[in-house]
Amino acid sequence: MKSTVSGRKIRFALVGCGRISKNHFDSITQHGDRAELVDVCDINAAALESAVKATGAKGHASLTAMLEATTADCIVVTTPSGLHPQQTVEIARSGRHVLTEKPMATKWEHGVRMVRACEEAGVHLFVVKQNRRNATLQLLKQAVDKKRFGQIYMVTLNVFWQRPQVGYYDQAKWRGTWEMDGGAFMNQASHYVDLLEWIVGPIESLHAYTATLARDIEAEDTGVLSVKWRNGALGSLNCTMLTYPKNLEGSITILGEKGTVRVGGVAVNEIKEWQFADVDADDEKIKEASYATTSVYGFGHPLYYDNVIKVLRGEAQPDVDGWEGLKSLEVLIATYRSARDGVRVGLPLEL
Repeated sequence: MKSTVSGRKIRFALVGCGRISKNHFDSITQHGDRAELVDVCDINAAALESAVKATGAKGHASLTAMLEATTADCIVVTTPSGLHPQQTVEIARSGRHVLTEKPMATKWEHGVRMVRACEEAGVHLFVVKQNRRNATLQLLKQAVDKKRFGQIYMVTLNVFWQRPQVGYYDQAKWRGTWEMDGGAFMNQASHYVDLLEWIVGPIESLHAYTATLARDIEAEDTGVLSVKWRNGALGSLNCTMLTYPKNLEGSITILGEKGTVRVGGVAVNEIKEWQFADVDADDEKIKEASYATTSVYGFGHPLYYDNVIKVLRGEAQPDVDGWEGLKSLEVLIATYRSARDGVRVGLPLEL
């Protein structure tokens, strides 16, 4: 693995100055004592100009040009999802670490290729899963790890959001396409798909239905996923981008032998129900864990960056590396295969 950084700030560069890039700019700024943004890149001249003006970083019109000039230790990839694989391989071969937004890829074999390219180059591959850092979900994860639920019986996740045709999908030609984006499951609900295994455990099999009911896109705007876990639990993930008139709910409910928890709000930001047969110190933390949010992104990006910076300084292990990132991509690909072929799909998929 490439040597760790010491005695100076971690240098980041970013490719793809669109909707989510501001979260990364703000996160790097919040960690200004240990990190700095040195370069940005976008093929859209207006987006690049705006990013340069906002950050003071050097601007580049192509990734290749930026890699030839940058002093960055780690390149942040916030381009359309279908571009992540080829860009990750190029970055890895240049000897830089890679931090990629979700989903890491739109095809299974491409995700595997990304992981292997970074391993061969001896660099880290970080996959953004900022919702894992939410205080609400940290408490839920701890309750599961402590086995406070006893046997878990049922798990339900709902993602009832609104993504309008004109105000969202029409803003970029790649949105809603199979090659570059995927649909409601792969893009908008990606972090909730991640919770299926991160919180509950390995999945045995799944069955899905998808539909494109109202949006003029290639992929689905609505879907339902039924899941059977290896621990015996049953559950579902229900997802739509057609909720009227705005985002309504992003939630997870776990029903177990000795506990019931529901984390709701618009983006799993409020603990609505917390009942256990036993008593634990975490029970006193539930009120302070809930928070208000104006965005479905939440506030996890700065916490995620804290881990990345510590890893690159040799002070920690990655929270979500490439192999961990593949877990949710595996569920997503299995979901689409099930919906396409009308069959139950078992996990794991073959590498």
